[in-house]
Amino acid sequence: MRIQERIIEGLLWLSAVITIFITAAIIWVLLSESISFFSEVSIIDFLTDKEWTPLFADKHFGILPLVAGTFLTTAIAIAVALPIGLTIAIYLNEYAPGRFKKTVKPLLEILATIPTVVYGFFALTVVTPFLQQIIPNLAGFNALSAGLVMGVMIIPMISSLSEDAISAVPRSLREAAYGMGSTRLQTAFGVMVPAASSGIVVSVILAISRAVGETMLVAIAAGQQPRLTLDPTVPIETITTYIVQVSLGDVPHGSLEYKTIFAAGITLFVFTFALNNLSFWIKKKYQEKYD
Repeated sequence: MRIQERIIEGLLWLSAVITIFITAAIIWVLLSESISFFSEVSIIDFLTDKEWTPLFADKHFGILPLVAGTFLTTAIAIAVALPIGLTIAIYLNEYAPGRFKKTVKPLLEILATIPTVVYGFFALTVVTPFLQQIIPNLAGFNALSAGLVMGVMIIPMISSLSEDAISAVPRSLREAAYGMGSTRLQTAFGVMVPAASSGIVVSVILAISRAVGETMLVAIAAGQQPRLTLDPTVPIETITTYIVQVSLGDVPHGSLEYKTIFAAGITLFVFTFALNNLSFWIKKKYQEKYD
C-alpha cells in the first residue's frame, strides 16, 4: 500500500513539475522574442502609437488598435453574458425545481463545448444578416455580431460558476431572511447574491479572460482591420486575430513583422495574467473576511 501511495505521489509531483516547466517555457519564448522585437521598435511607440500597420510599406507598431478591438468585443460579450448568466444562476438556485435544475444545468453547459469556429460562422452568416436589417450601415464584418455571439458563448461560464457560488452560501442566511418576512425575490437579490458576490465577481473576471483570449470567433466575424475605435458596427481586429493572420500568412520567419506576433502575444499574456491574479486576490480576500 505504501509503495502505491509513493507511486501516486511521484506521478502527482511529476505532473506539477511538467506543468510549471511548460508554463516557464512559454513565458521564455514570449519574452525572448519580444525583447528582440523591442530592440528594433521603441516600446513607447508600441504603447502610444495609434496605428498598427506592420505588414504595410508605411509601418506603424502601435498596439492600441488591437487592444481597442479586443476590449470592444469583450465589453459587448460581458454586457450580454453577465445579466443573462446571473439571472439563470439565480433562477436555477432559488426558483427552479430540483429535477429541472439537474436537467437544465448540464444542457446549458453544452454551449461551452461547441467549437468556437461554429460560433464564428453563426455570427457571420446568421447574426450579421439579421442585424443588418435593423442597422442598415452595419458592415459585413463587425464587432457587434462577434461580441453578441461571444456573449452567448460565455454565458455557461458565468451562470455555472455563479450558481455554484450562490449554492455555497450557508442555508441559515436564506432561512433567516425568510424568517424576517423577506420574499423569495428579496432573499435572492438582498441576501444570496451579496453573500456570493466574491464567487460571482470571480466568474465574471474569468469570463472576461476567456473573451479576451478568444480567437476563431472574432477572426471569422469581426474582420481584420485594426482601427482605434469604439464603433461596434465597423470591422476591427483583435490581438488574437492578428496572431492568426501572421502565423498563417507569408511573413518570413524571423523578420521584424513576424516578431510582432510575440509582442502582441506578450501583451495578451499580461492582460490575462493580470485578470487571473485579480480573480485569485478577490477570492482570497473574501475567504479571509469570512473565515
